[in-house]
Amino acid sequence: MNAVITVTLALAVGTYAFRLVGPVLHGRVTVPPRVQELASASAVVLLVALLATGTLTESGRFAGWARPAGVLVGAALAWRRAPFVAVVLAAAVTTALLRLAGTD
Repeated sequence: MNAVITVTLALAVGTYAFRLVGPVLHGRVTVPPRVQELASASAVVLLVALLATGTLTESGRFAGWARPAGVLVGAALAWRRAPFVAVVLAAAVTTALLRLAGTD
């Protein structure tokens, strides 16, 4: 078999097994509240790290000031509960205008 097919099948079986563990072990294993809190916190930390690297870097270098400014505008509008379309458009327009003005 081709190596790509083998790896794909192995990942598919692993993913299915990982998803099956939850329903199979439900009620049999108790997770302490502290572990649940840490798991929730770790998810937030992971998302913030992905946001930071996606916002601040491009090809291993600093992406410039236009992109972080657009993300900040979008975050501010999202915090103010603006509609999703308005958040995305405002962030994109902010980034585009700053890049048009020569701010990278």
